[in-house]
Formats: sequence, C-alpha cells, structure tokens
Amino acid sequence: MKITFPHMGNTYLPIKAMFDDLGVEFIVPPKNSKKTLEIGTKYSPELICLPMKINLGNYIESIEKGADTIIVTGSCGPCRYGYFVEVEKEILKDLGYDVEFVVLEAPDGNMKEFLKRVSKVANTKNMFKITNSLKNGIRVLKKLNKFEEYVLRLRPYEKYRGEIDKLYNSLIKSLEKSTGTYEMMKHINLAQKEIVEVPLDQNRDVLKVGIVGEIYTVIENFANIDIGKKLNELGVEVHKSHTAFGWISEHLFYNNIGITKEKNVYKAANPYMKTMVGGHGRETIGNTILYAKDGYDGVVQIMPFTCMPEIVAMSLLPQIQKDENIPILTLIIDEMTGEAGYLTRLEAYIDLLRNRRGKYKNEKMLSWR
Repeated sequence: MKITFPHMGNTYLPIKAMFDDLGVEFIVPPKNSKKTLEIGTKYSPELICLPMKINLGNYIESIEKGADTIIVTGSCGPCRYGYFVEVEKEILKDLGYDVEFVVLEAPDGNMKEFLKRVSKVANTKNMFKITNSLKNGIRVLKKLNKFEEYVLRLRPYEKYRGEIDKLYNSLIKSLEKSTGTYEMMKHINLAQKEIVEVPLDQNRDVLKVGIVGEIYTVIENFANIDIGKKLNELGVEVHKSHTAFGWISEHLFYNNIGITKEKNVYKAANPYMKTMVGGHGRETIGNTILYAKDGYDGVVQIMPFTCMPEIVAMSLLPQIQKDENIPILTLIIDEMTGEAGYLTRLEAYIDLLRNRRGKYKNEKMLSWR
C-alpha cells in the first residue's frame, strides 16, 4: 500500500511527519502547479469547483509515481465537496487507474470508529501509536499555522525586504527534509525564535485586511495566486479566517464534545444568516462582521467559480459593507484566472483603502470635536 493525499497549503508537512512516525509508505504529490491544474481540468466536469480540479490533478500525478491508495477527509451537507470522492472514483476508473479511496469522515462523537478508520491506513491496531502520532502531527500543524500567521502579520513591517521570506522558505525546506514529528517541531521552534528577531519598522502606515471565503482557496496559495504575500508587498497586514488546524480542531475535537468553536462567528452572522448554507458561507458572513468590528480596513472574499455557499454569502456582503462601513472585495478564482488582472484589482482596492483612511484622518483633524 502506497498512500497519497491532496495538497492544501502546507498540510502535507504534518501528514508526512505522522506517516513517518507510523512507518507508513506514502507519496507526497508534486506541489500544485500549472501542470497539476491542467491535468485536473482536462478530466473534471467543466463546472465543478476549482478545488476538485486541483485535487484530481494531485491524485493523477501521485498515481503515476506509484500511489495506489488515496486518503481524504469526508463531508456532508449542501456543498459539493461531499461528492468529490464519488465523482473522482468514477473519473479515475474510466482512466484505467486502479486505486482505493479511504475516506476519513468526521467522527461525530464516535472516536473509536474514527480511529478504526485511521488504523486501516496506518496498517496497525496499536491505538496508542496511532493516537500519539495524530496528537503530535496536529501539534506540528498548529505551530506551523501559527508561524504562517506571524509571516502574514510581520512581513509588511520588515526593515530589510525579503528577510522573512528567506526564513520561511528555509523552514519549509528543512521540514521537507526532516523525518517525523519530533524533528519538525525542533525546526519550527527554532524558526519562531528567529522570526521575532527580524528587524521591523513599526512606524509604517500599514493597512489591515481580513481574508474570508471558501476554505481551500483561502489556505492554498496556488489556488489564490498567493494573495497573502501580494497584499503584504502592497503594505498590508493580513489575517486569514481559516487555517487547517482550525478546521481539524473543530471537526475532530470540539464537535465531538458538544462545543461550537465558531460560536462568536455564528452570533455575528445571525442578523444576516441564521443557518448553515454549506461550506463556510456562514463563517464568511460572521468573520467579515468581526473584522469590521475589530477595526480592519477592509475584507477580501475569495472563492472558486460556481461555489454555491460563497455565492449565497456574496449576495449578502453589499448590505454588510453598507451596515458595517467596511469595503469588501470579492475575487472569484478558476483555471482561467490571470495573475496580471488579479493583481490590478488588488492594487486598485488597496489604493481605495489608503484614500479612505487618509480622508478619515483629514476629517478627524478638521473636526471641532
């Protein structure tokens, strides 16, 4: 059994570390690229959303390197993600690929059943070994996601441009070469100490923008054309509303003990959306409102073309923009998205935010209050 899995951000690193700990043979898919997208687009239904096209490209590239088993997470509800596996099975079968899918559905309170599914992949019934590897892998993911948040927050302030990128790229290379969760934790801890020593200019006039939208396109930099870095280079501090660790902790832990981790997000969304519409549509609404109340200069919604939950959310954002007095930009991504036009829209949006901030400061100075 040679296992592979889809790419989403840097989740491949803690997955690699867990499989190393478990002694499982696996194949990390080649990093997402134009070739990956071209393969996935060629064989996917035309109007299916971008994440499935990229994932299918991941699988085919991995199968051609020897993978025979694909491990994915499951889903349900009014979002097409729950149908991905069934559609992908038929596509791969039609292409002549003989592979097995192992779908790790959210445990829904039945942790024993979930661990039983994991044991099939791990090829061991040693539950201590499995739970320990899962725990350590999730710790790696949590620390890595936190480091990525530091990068998006601090990069606009660095005195010498490129230092944080150099540190970040060096960390990723070290993690790719390392074996197991213990080594990865050492590399991340060292990088955390180094990033706080990077010289910063805290006096810069830096904007703050929140990123909301469909989780895959928020997290996966290939899919969103590295929006976080592009905004950083335009002098913007960035915060993403989704992380892989946040998703895992919500579905693997909090939901199983009856706690709603996103309670404050749902409460904020209630005046506009009281029920789940699939995917992260309700979270898009709630997080947009919370960003506005936290004093952010703007919010960018990013979503795949034809994403139904985000289309519902997008229809409400103009009213939220008016009610909360915060500019919102929606970017719709598909395989035809051009980087030049995308960057032009971002630059125009940031110019708008800077002019708006300047106007507000001038009005405050001229005010008699």
